[in-house]
Amino acid sequence: MENSQKRPHYGALDTLRGLCVVSMVAYHAMYDLVYLKGFPAPWYGDWPGYLWQQSICWTFILLSGLCWNLSRRHLRRGLILVGCGAVITLATWLAMPSQLILYGVLNLLGLSALLLIPLDKALRKLPPWLGLAGAGALFFLARGVPRGYLGFEGLRLWDLPAALYQWDALAVLGFHSPGFSSTDYFPLLPWFFLYLAGYFLWRVLTPHRKVLELLQPGLRPLRFVGRHSLLIYLVHQPLLMVLFWFL
Repeated sequence: MENSQKRPHYGALDTLRGLCVVSMVAYHAMYDLVYLKGFPAPWYGDWPGYLWQQSICWTFILLSGLCWNLSRRHLRRGLILVGCGAVITLATWLAMPSQLILYGVLNLLGLSALLLIPLDKALRKLPPWLGLAGAGALFFLARGVPRGYLGFEGLRLWDLPAALYQWDALAVLGFHSPGFSSTDYFPLLPWFFLYLAGYFLWRVLTPHRKVLELLQPGLRPLRFVGRHSLLIYLVHQPLLMVLFWFL
């Protein structure tokens, strides 16, 4: 007889992840229509499309950081994500060089999961609210690092030295040359701080039993999608392209 108590399952988190995956598939379908098939949709290349894209990646990265606390195999999970990111880079390089993906979101999630392994013990000594506020502030401060400055979106607080942006050896961190190109670019700066905010957010929620009880139910179809988010991410774009090719 096993004495270990089974961990509660939070269906609402799977539901939210599933909703995010559905939104991502729809967003990429529009991308294929607009940029590969020439479908006219000016709004997609303007701020509505940008807000749509940001809502997906913000939610997914924050949720991934939150769920790090619920995983027991951080090393295995992180290596799988980094490996899948490398496969996507190789596949786009071979099949569609113009749509090359370097340091995409899977690479970010994998590296973030791995980085938290040695940092976890020290970070747990911080008050959760302080950690959440600090991670959020660092994310907003580092949001412009890939564009050469400290600040958020159009708010430039401090220009970073141009010497950091002369080669691509540090592109994984957010420092890349002017000729660098990636259709899905998520460097550690600033995105690791958003992942870290999710990590602290779970520690903020944990003491509240009623909040945890509200997170346990979920919508079954979206829960299924959320539990298979990695597989769907890997196969959805090739399937979309085949579909549009037939159409």
